[in-house]
Amino acid sequence: MISLADILAEHAEREGPLLPILHDVQKVFGHVSEEAMREIAHALNLTRAEVYGVVSFYHDFRTEAETRPVLKLCRAEACKARGVEALVPVAEGQTRVKVEPIYCLGLCSVGPAALVGETVHARLDSRRLTALLASL
Repeated sequence: MISLADILAEHAEREGPLLPILHDVQKVFGHVSEEAMREIAHALNLTRAEVYGVVSFYHDFRTEAETRPVLKLCRAEACKARGVEALVPVAEGQTRVKVEPIYCLGLCSVGPAALVGETVHARLDSRRLTALLASL
């Protein structure tokens, strides 16, 4: 298993490593804990407040682990034009999966689209979204 020390070491020689480190921490641990923020700040010679400021600014970072699967549903204009708003009640009508808005996955021609982990799901309709939610 990858540790925080491994992540920090991987980015040690990189210029401007804070965001890549935070993304890797989020990916490996599912969140950026207070302890991780302290260690990252120490390793990069930053204050904890500077690290927390970045973590709290970007909506993709979490300070607590999410116990449910996360589905990011594209709510950008192209997906709206392709019917995503009709899918919102389906997604928000359940509690087993955390549904978050995301604004553009770059799949405008095959929307509505969603992201689960690193897997993209395109051409969603009510039936497909319901099946996707049930599979998580």
